[in-house]
Amino acid sequence: MKLSNTETIQNHTITETLGIARGSTVRSRNIGRDIFASLKNIVGGEIEEYTKLQADAREQALQRMISDAQKLGADAVVNVRFTTSVVAQGASEMLAYGTAVKLK
Repeated sequence: MKLSNTETIQNHTITETLGIARGSTVRSRNIGRDIFASLKNIVGGEIEEYTKLQADAREQALQRMISDAQKLGADAVVNVRFTTSVVAQGASEMLAYGTAVKLK
C-alpha cells in the first residue's frame, strides 16, 4: 500500500477515487506512566512514556487505515492526515485518514 500526504503519488496516475479510508484507536494513560511523567515534569525534558504511547497509537491508527483502504480495493491512500481528540480525562483518540485510490 502506497501512502502519501500529498494529492498525488509520483510516477503514478490515480484512475479512481474509492472514498475515505480511516483508522483510529483510543488510548489511556496508566498510573505507572503518570508517576514517571510527574517526576519528569519536575526536572523538565521529554516525557518518553507519553511519546511512546503516542507513537504506538499513531502506528495502530495508520495500520487500521491501511486495512480499511484494502477493504475498499485501494492501491494507495493520498492526503494522509492524523488528528487527535480527547474523549475522556486521561484518554484520547488518534485518527488516521485519507483518500483511498486506485493507481495505474
